[in-house]
Amino acid sequence: MLKDIEKLVLGKLSSDLSSAEQKVLKRARERRTVSTNAGEDFLAHATFGQRLADGIARVGGSWGFIIGFMLFLVAWVILNTVILATGALDPYPFIFLNLILSMLAAVQAPIIMMSQNRQAERDRFMAAKDYEINLKAEIEVLALHHKIDEQVLKELRETREQIDALRQAVEGLSIQASNSQN
Repeated sequence: MLKDIEKLVLGKLSSDLSSAEQKVLKRARERRTVSTNAGEDFLAHATFGQRLADGIARVGGSWGFIIGFMLFLVAWVILNTVILATGALDPYPFIFLNLILSMLAAVQAPIIMMSQNRQAERDRFMAAKDYEINLKAEIEVLALHHKIDEQVLKELRETREQIDALRQAVEGLSIQASNSQN
């Protein structure tokens, strides 16, 4: 029964199935679940550098970082123009600050790009998990439909047998009634 449903759902030969589809079918046959916590599964294989890049991107792309950095810049400008007017560490035009900002941008941009690449990889991983779960659900729904169809057909056969038995009983009674009248 499950083989018929597999062909119906996938429309492929078993040799043409992807590894994910084979995994889903195997689990469906074994009556095991396919769904897991995809987020945990994805993070389980992350290296230290990948987790660090995600953390830096999470902080660097937050309002807290932007507001904090703006406060740092304002404090830098005030310190070097107003407070230390004569002995400023980095007098106007703030060449040292410019160097720091350039280095920060040079380091932060590739880290954010790495994190975006990981996000795209995470999205693909989640889409694959969704596909597996949807495929398993479709197989299970079709199996239930098949089971219900078989049950309905069985009940129809039994009903027909009962109707035939009743018809024969009625015919037998009508024959008896006609014989008794003769």
